[in-house]
Amino acid sequence: MPVRQLPEQLVNRIAAGEVVERPASVVKELVENAIDAGASRIDVFTDGGGRRRIGITDDGGGMTRTDLALAVDRHATSKLDDEDLLRIRTLGFRGEALPSIGAVAKLGITTRHASEPHAWSLSVEGGEKSEVMPAALGQGTRVEVNELFYATPARLKFLKTDRTEAEAIREVVRRLGMARPDIAFTLAGEERAPVTWAAALPGAAGRLTRLGDILGADFRASAIEVRAEREGVTVEGFAAAPSLTRANALGQYLFVNGRPVRDKLILGAVRAAYSDYLPRDRHPVVALFVTCDPQEVDANVHPAKTEVRFRNAGLVRALIVHALKEGLAREGRRTAANTADGATLQAFRPAFTPPRPGNWDWRSSPSYPVNPMRTFDGAAAPAFAEPGQAAFDVGAPTADVRFEAAPAPDLLDRPLGAARTQIHETYIVSQTRDGLIVVDQHAAHERIVYERLKASLAKNGVQRQILLIPEIVELDEATVEKLLDRAEELASFGLAIESFGPGAVAVRETPSLLGKANAAGLLRDLAEHMAEWDEALPLERRLMHVAATMACHGSVRAGRRLKPEEMNALLREMEDTPNSGQCNHGRPTYVELKLSDIEKLFGRR
Repeated sequence: MPVRQLPEQLVNRIAAGEVVERPASVVKELVENAIDAGASRIDVFTDGGGRRRIGITDDGGGMTRTDLALAVDRHATSKLDDEDLLRIRTLGFRGEALPSIGAVAKLGITTRHASEPHAWSLSVEGGEKSEVMPAALGQGTRVEVNELFYATPARLKFLKTDRTEAEAIREVVRRLGMARPDIAFTLAGEERAPVTWAAALPGAAGRLTRLGDILGADFRASAIEVRAEREGVTVEGFAAAPSLTRANALGQYLFVNGRPVRDKLILGAVRAAYSDYLPRDRHPVVALFVTCDPQEVDANVHPAKTEVRFRNAGLVRALIVHALKEGLAREGRRTAANTADGATLQAFRPAFTPPRPGNWDWRSSPSYPVNPMRTFDGAAAPAFAEPGQAAFDVGAPTADVRFEAAPAPDLLDRPLGAARTQIHETYIVSQTRDGLIVVDQHAAHERIVYERLKASLAKNGVQRQILLIPEIVELDEATVEKLLDRAEELASFGLAIESFGPGAVAVRETPSLLGKANAAGLLRDLAEHMAEWDEALPLERRLMHVAATMACHGSVRAGRRLKPEEMNALLREMEDTPNSGQCNHGRPTYVELKLSDIEKLFGRR
């Protein structure tokens, strides 16, 4: 077959294959056009998952009759001059969207510019455009797309169900709505109640309002504002506290110069910033906005314009990590999970109504203890530091644990209050001026030990203790090989091991922070975690994983009875430790119950 020039309609259909992948792609292109036109309100209507109908109406600048006639031609655009390709400031710039849509669907456009006496309309069907005709419309543009892919029936086979396609459209509008909180959006159709987001006020408060409307009240309640700026690049936005997570990375919304993107560099930076807070199978919820000179970022990488390439990618990554870490550290212990919510309070309510006691006088009952508050027996409490656990800095001794002394007034004013008792030998109950706090002693101490290990590593290395008699640990040969391959990294944390024949290692030194560590259990856990590491995992991340595993082994266990001075010492160390609101696995270390909520439980409010 000889070489020949393809017909214009066929060229448009081929181009449409890259630009128009599914109904959501059409909505994205048309809403971006409306944003570029300066709209303050955008209404989206869909039917049949966007297959049967898509309608976009905006109150933007509109087009003149001449512009409308050109708008449906390939590579015709008002957004790009000859020298502007490296300084793109608009969401659209190629002039491909309208002709691509018109090549595979029935397209109708009605628009009015402020300089025109009335509106004009034009239709495109199968790539053939009609004459421009007078029409009725206020200033702005209305675009209707009917029977999507009717000209390319094979494409219909690759679409999902109407429900799935409608959800993809919803996600596109959500992302664009987050990018532009100053624009009002309405999404209707699909036999669902319309969703409306009013235009928000400028500034961080307005942005958080829009994010809360879209991501929900949980995000708004736990959102932490983040910001960093350097060398003309600004990173700002909101990140959820580590207590609010997802099972995947779909809750991470990223924007570059107002453009929603999916960028591996930024996703990796978010993951690195949260590495100290979340388990490996959980992902944070963030909305980050990167602003820079258009010359520093290339948006012309992918036909769908969902990917970008930074000129100085290292700077952007460092700024994101810094902004998130600084924000998380600044908030300290505050997380959405640390204050009891409605569901938690409901759990406190009685499951049944007890019988009324009548005139029974409980004071006259010989079986009733004279002082019911003094029943906690701490005589069997062990020494402050058990084998394999880091000690608390308890300071001066206090009263015997069996007697519950009233908390000192100055301790009540501390953020975590004064320890009153221990329940189930696992949880510390403390009293504050306006409520009570329940602390998970193992989770809290685990974070403290972890932060100590990190601080020691950053300074002069972790202090170590030499064992008088090396401890021999027998493991399978594969595990021994993994440990010996990482011996240098383990040594940086004070854990010195060497081969001791087939299937065994000798432990000669252990970190001082861990006391009399259970070397066998520690090495087995370390080997398990190392087996899951990606070989490309940076050294710093590997070291943090080692520190987290050691901290878990070196912290006070659930089931250990604590004395009052130990409990108060733990609370004070939590107050002085960064990120003490979550353990190394992202779980909360304490829960706060406000006095007002307690009074509600008993009908006092």
